[in-house]
Amino acid sequence: MDHYSFLAFGTQQNNLYSTDKINTAYMQQTGVKDSNKSSLEKSYLRSYALKLAYKGDYTEAITLLSQLIDSHPQNAVDYNNRGLVYFQSGESQKALRDYNTAMQLNPKLASVYNNRANYYAACGELAAALVDYDQALDLNPRYVRAWINRAITLRDLGQYKDAIDNFEVSLLFGQLEGNIWAERGRTYHLWGDWNCAIADYYRALTHLISQDTNEEVSSDRLRLQIENWLDELMFSQKTDWYTNPK
Repeated sequence: MDHYSFLAFGTQQNNLYSTDKINTAYMQQTGVKDSNKSSLEKSYLRSYALKLAYKGDYTEAITLLSQLIDSHPQNAVDYNNRGLVYFQSGESQKALRDYNTAMQLNPKLASVYNNRANYYAACGELAAALVDYDQALDLNPRYVRAWINRAITLRDLGQYKDAIDNFEVSLLFGQLEGNIWAERGRTYHLWGDWNCAIADYYRALTHLISQDTNEEVSSDRLRLQIENWLDELMFSQKTDWYTNPK
């Protein structure tokens, strides 16, 4: 099974900060009044926790998200975010519990269905994953990550044409083109259409090299994955030529 387009995090960093230091520095910089302090603290902590997670600092991110949940236990977004970090850190069952809690609190939160679908897909429960991707797209038809993940799941089921159709839809929204071309190329590759696969791989590489991104680690990882797929395809072509020379 190929990888899914989960939220990608980078390498772990060691420069951790305590919650009190984060809050104090932020309040000093912004000069907010006490009446708005609570909501801004929560917004900042939520954003900072996800930045830590992107850097691979899962423990601190979970600590901050847990603090937010303790102070505001009815916020589905915080459960969803903590579930995503749990999932990325390898604690899948804790992730599933948080996703289910988030759904109970807000059954119309599209991203939590996408995230739980990723959990099911990683566990090999592809039919259950498709149900959740469909629900995410019913709630938000422009949810590009859900379209990509749904397409990859269809590919894993061997439904290559349907997977290509899903990638075509996802391209309509002008987001994550590099990821889409890479995954569509992989689909063509597995389907046996090597010319289309090579074209998509190079299209994805050109896009990733030219784009201005703040997620360098994620882009580097995707470029390496595409290069590995290209090497695999070229090796297959050489093997096929030696086995069946014209």
